[in-house]
Amino acid sequence: MIDYSRTVRAAAAQISPVLFSREGTVEKVLGAIAEAAQQGVQLIVFPETLVPYYPYFSFIQPPVLMGKAHMQLYEEAVVVPSPTTVAVGQAAKRYGMVVVLGINERDGGSLYNTQLVFDADGDLVLKRRKITPTYHERMVWGQGHGDGLQVVDTAVGRLGALACWEHYNPLARYALMAQHEQIHCAQFPGSLVGDIFKEQIEVTIRHHALEAGCFVVNATSWLSPEQIQQVTTDTTLQRAIQGGCNTAIIGPEGNHLAPAITEGEGLVIADLDFSLLIKRKRMMDSVGHYSRPELLQLYVDRRSQPTMVDHPFPMPPTGEDAGLMNGADAFPNGSPTSPASPPIVT
Repeated sequence: MIDYSRTVRAAAAQISPVLFSREGTVEKVLGAIAEAAQQGVQLIVFPETLVPYYPYFSFIQPPVLMGKAHMQLYEEAVVVPSPTTVAVGQAAKRYGMVVVLGINERDGGSLYNTQLVFDADGDLVLKRRKITPTYHERMVWGQGHGDGLQVVDTAVGRLGALACWEHYNPLARYALMAQHEQIHCAQFPGSLVGDIFKEQIEVTIRHHALEAGCFVVNATSWLSPEQIQQVTTDTTLQRAIQGGCNTAIIGPEGNHLAPAITEGEGLVIADLDFSLLIKRKRMMDSVGHYSRPELLQLYVDRRSQPTMVDHPFPMPPTGEDAGLMNGADAFPNGSPTSPASPPIVT
């Protein structure tokens, strides 16, 4: 049974990475976790791909010039598992805190925009990859799959996560809503595009809170003027990587539960009163009494999509034997393109 009388103290961290340093950024993450623990925080959310840093270079450099910066990101990216994930897991366990961290994940020869969820016992309970990198990001990251569209039970409740413009994919959001998400962890890069991005984030996170009837804890990164200079000395490009920060915590009725942070570093901290979830859903439950599943349904394939799978059926006959069997006989367990299982209906 869900305890709607509980209250969870949450924090959204607006934080600057240590540019070009995985270890330096992780140290800041661990420091922020410790600081939040002193204030009784039970859940902390960090920005999109904070470790080691968001690939700002890809937004302002043409592909022909970004090879060096791209390779440097490979060198500093995070392997899962690794000493980086162990350190964050240990911090989560030490403080009994759920930690949601955005990383650049390196898997073989590819990078991914990955969200990690560590439960309060330190276990990594969710690793999901952004399903479609946005615009310039497609030059940097590979695509995620439906296996990450999951809501997980944690010490602070049922928790889901999406990154940046995944929030503009209404079906991705609905997939989490249909799993009765209570706390939605949103991550954006920040220090990008200017005030228009800040305003878009505001609209996006407040709308999801209202539509889902859940809490939204959203974190963005912040680049100092000195860091902007580190990314590029071209003053005509620097405007593209400043502003756009909006770290906030939103209640199920679409209201801010604490003042947002739009400049500098800091923690937004608020208490999430779960009784507000029912107060909102009593009026409008998008996946319950306000839904019409006989008219509208979402089908989600949440299987992982490996590059290679062991052959689960007999190989088709070759040569003279091929003419002795029809298609059904050749593949008694289904065609080679048949899915291993039907799509999951969410």
